[in-house]
Amino acid sequence: MAQTLVNVRMDEELKRDFDTVCNELGMNMTTAIIIFAKKVTREKRIPFDVAIDPFYSDSNMKALQRSKEQLAGGQVVVKSLDELEDMANG
Repeated sequence: MAQTLVNVRMDEELKRDFDTVCNELGMNMTTAIIIFAKKVTREKRIPFDVAIDPFYSDSNMKALQRSKEQLAGGQVVVKSLDELEDMANG
């Protein structure tokens, strides 16, 4: 079967992390991408959920930024259980 070259651009850190995980799984990135392509082709769908993680909502990011600022200012960051649960639930 003839082969073709596919170029993929990604962030350098993402590539490094992806390569590390692939190596830990005993494969290279090319094999991982081929596995993904075969599964997509066979199932006619993306083989995992593609969704926005509610943790990364604007309100959570603002709360995390405030906490980072408190830490940088030498303050102790205190969150109530309700605040943490709200962050976990988006």
